[in-house]
Amino acid sequence: MRVLIADDDAVLRFALREHFERWSFEVMECVDGNAAWQAMQESTPPLLAIIDWSMPGIDGPTLCRDLREIPALAGMYVILLTANTSKEDVIAGLESGADDYITKPFDWDELRARVRIGSRIVGLQQALGVRVNELQKALASVRTLSGLLPICAYCKRIRDDRDYWKQIEHYLSEHSNARFSHGICPDCMKQHLPDKP
Repeated sequence: MRVLIADDDAVLRFALREHFERWSFEVMECVDGNAAWQAMQESTPPLLAIIDWSMPGIDGPTLCRDLREIPALAGMYVILLTANTSKEDVIAGLESGADDYITKPFDWDELRARVRIGSRIVGLQQALGVRVNELQKALASVRTLSGLLPICAYCKRIRDDRDYWKQIEHYLSEHSNARFSHGICPDCMKQHLPDKP
């Protein structure tokens, strides 16, 4: 997984890069909020971001607010780094759109635990997105069976979109996941096979 690190402190940025690479992340490093915003505009933006509250250009809370307004970035998990420790600052940071908030100086094990939580949430969001796509495809498939189907009054064949007449089971097999077995109903048994017990 890729992580975006945005902090104007070169020493902290270096330490963050070292730790994240050790934790098997691919790191994108940004020196200020403007560079971070540009990195987020890539066709495949990172799914996790560690953003400093106070940095040149766009500050952390503004960056959080801006990215939450863009659907393609709304699922990014953001941890806000700050020296601000007051309850009001924590609330302001979270209300700006950050998913988590950690104060400097921080414990590396705590950061790693919070990053794991973020990674798990991002993974669940991705899995949910895959399921939603599967359900939409299934729904589209079901919808192809709705509407008016031309059916022969005598042989019960259905006319498809290419003007071919098909057995009903063939048509339904092509437009759904239904499978068929054949049998004889009691009325047809009496009419077509009267001698059978």
